[in-house]
Amino acid sequence: SRAYSLVDSSQVSTFLISILLIVYGSFRSLNMDFENQDKEKDSSSTAGSFNGNSTNNSIQTIDSTQALFLPIGASVSLLVMFFFFDSVQVVFTICTAVLATIAFAFLLLPMCQYLTRPCSPQNKISFGCCGRFTAAELLSFSLSVMLVLIWVLTGHWLLMDALAMGLCVAMIAFVRLPSLKVSCLLLSGLLIYDVFWVFFSAYIFNSNVMVKVATQPADNPLDVLSRKLHLGPNVGRDVPRLSLPGKLVFPSSTGSHFSMLGIGDIVMPGLLLCFVLRYDNYKKQANSDSCGAPGPGNISGRMQKVSYFHCTLIGYFVGLLTATVASRIHRAAQPALLYLVPFTLLPLLTMAYLKGDLRRMWSEPFHSKSSSSRFLEV
Repeated sequence: SRAYSLVDSSQVSTFLISILLIVYGSFRSLNMDFENQDKEKDSSSTAGSFNGNSTNNSIQTIDSTQALFLPIGASVSLLVMFFFFDSVQVVFTICTAVLATIAFAFLLLPMCQYLTRPCSPQNKISFGCCGRFTAAELLSFSLSVMLVLIWVLTGHWLLMDALAMGLCVAMIAFVRLPSLKVSCLLLSGLLIYDVFWVFFSAYIFNSNVMVKVATQPADNPLDVLSRKLHLGPNVGRDVPRLSLPGKLVFPSSTGSHFSMLGIGDIVMPGLLLCFVLRYDNYKKQANSDSCGAPGPGNISGRMQKVSYFHCTLIGYFVGLLTATVASRIHRAAQPALLYLVPFTLLPLLTMAYLKGDLRRMWSEPFHSKSSSSRFLEV
């Protein structure tokens, strides 16, 4: 009963939503790779290859240098938000709202494609210099803009969570980790970043920098605009301050507190899960092309059937559960990556070593090979 009391309904909601976001974002990423393969095959007679560096310009692949400097850049951004929040909060809120609008439209796009498929062709409509868009893209963007406007007017936590979910899925789908080496560099650096700013920043700055930045609400742009334009005391002054969609929050059953999980604690392990899902698919294609060649002789067939994706996903869940229990025991904010990184990386490295894939996954997991692509329905 003691263990049960350490996890309430808000934590359960956080577990389920974060896992669903990671799984959905990973499969959207893999589906985008399949789409790019088919486009390459249509535009060239040369057989396409399944590799980690997509030719799609909208996809960003993180290299070793970026993985090393990302925690430093995140630390600088955190300090800017900590010291100059009052000066940059409006600009930051507007930029976040724009990014959340685009990301949530991406999240809604498959549903809108399903809804518009029976009643409209998939021809693109031209909007001049703005580009060409399908009816599904226009519908998803319109719904996203409507949701952001309602969020600005109401500041409701559920709408903020919806925007945060869109950001999570978009980042997992459009950012790639090319190898296990880059994954280890990125996650290890972010673990140190998370631990320092949660546990040790108070000794230097007399305040928990991470918690203060994550929980500090921003002025509503409508309120700021009404004050700048002197529109009167009754115009735009009753709108609430906004908690920015950089996190997922869920109220407890009693309403006494909120459970909070930063989107970085979803996205960064999600990038690792996306990487291993792509490697599982690549290895499956390689095995089918080699007529089902067996793995190393010292590994049982049952071990060979266990996918890296499922192993890492279970590790993510156990790490998230451990972080939640630790936060309830110590009654203080915990750096989630302190638990998520070991529980995801260590089982993955162990399984890769036992299967004999560690060397290949470490440096160049995806080499050129001809393979047939197949769409995944998500």
